[in-house]
Amino acid sequence: MKEILSTFRGSDLAPIAEKVLSGGRLSFADGVALFATRDFLGLGRLANHVREARHGNAAFYNVNRYLNPTNICWVDCALCAWAKKVNEPGGYELAIDECVAEAGKGYSEAVTEFHVVGGLHPTWPFDYYTGLMRALKEKFPGVHIKAWTMVELDWIAQIGRMPVADVILRLKDAGMDSCPGGGAEIFARRVRDVICKNKISGERWLEVARECHRLGVRTNATMLYGHVETPEERVDHLLSLRELQDETGGIPGVIPLAFHPENTPLAHLPPSTGQLDLRVIAVSRLLLDNVDHIKAYWIQIGTKLAQIALFFGADDLVGTVVDETITHAAGATTASGMTRTDFERMIRESGREPFERDSEYRRVVRSGGRLEPVPA
Repeated sequence: MKEILSTFRGSDLAPIAEKVLSGGRLSFADGVALFATRDFLGLGRLANHVREARHGNAAFYNVNRYLNPTNICWVDCALCAWAKKVNEPGGYELAIDECVAEAGKGYSEAVTEFHVVGGLHPTWPFDYYTGLMRALKEKFPGVHIKAWTMVELDWIAQIGRMPVADVILRLKDAGMDSCPGGGAEIFARRVRDVICKNKISGERWLEVARECHRLGVRTNATMLYGHVETPEERVDHLLSLRELQDETGGIPGVIPLAFHPENTPLAHLPPSTGQLDLRVIAVSRLLLDNVDHIKAYWIQIGTKLAQIALFFGADDLVGTVVDETITHAAGATTASGMTRTDFERMIRESGREPFERDSEYRRVVRSGGRLEPVPA
């Protein structure tokens, strides 16, 4: 401890470093100070220390496949370049059998997870959502289904005219194994009034996530940064997630998401910088002391910066993805998917050791063409 503390001598991070290294919990003021510090490399060094204390040299990833059943959505979000209105050119909606067929196009025995999200379709019935879960689980019984954000669960509850807890239980019974963390954006009302005015409130997002956790469904969580939010609003968001995790323990990982303004109503805003991307990841690692995994989403920040992020607090690069469309609609220039071999090469080039995981963070061992998830 003394050795690493000595590296912060003369830095404005010294008091925070001492608190972190002694096992103390950082405050709101500490979080704001982390976003303001000029000791950028010191911030990364401190976050990396915490990251390596938890996970050593491992860099986690999984082999997953994204499924977006529809891009038709009644909500007008200024942050979105992907969604379409009914009858608008470029809109699509997949019937259940079409969605299952689409899953099969990118499927091989290597795939361990389907990540299912879409627009808030104005006319789909409740049975579509449970029916899709059943159909996917029947066709691909060994694949973990991570489906429906908190925003979508709230909408499905409105469609079904039932409490969200009942919706979660029905979807779980139909095959939903966990939920992705999208739609959290920034919880502050001021920000949501600008970027996603008609979306559920931040308080409602947390409420739905709390119900998921209470009912045994784990959810990731996200934070969308680099638009109109302030550093204080980022810290408030992260501490709200920390408070929820204290209560439920249901968040395995948090994914900071860089806002891509191109093709959105907020196209006048500049894209996030690499410095901001790494700073948000590092601060997330330091503030979220009760969350196991901080993820660097390579689709959004690029593979080169993702490699560096593995030394700024991130321990997980999400997954191979296959056919990502939402971020690319907003101008992302990264590949829409990556092979397992290329993914592991990227990790090894960074100096980390690839750890292929399943959705529950068990190591995946490939033997004779079979997948054998084993405890980490």
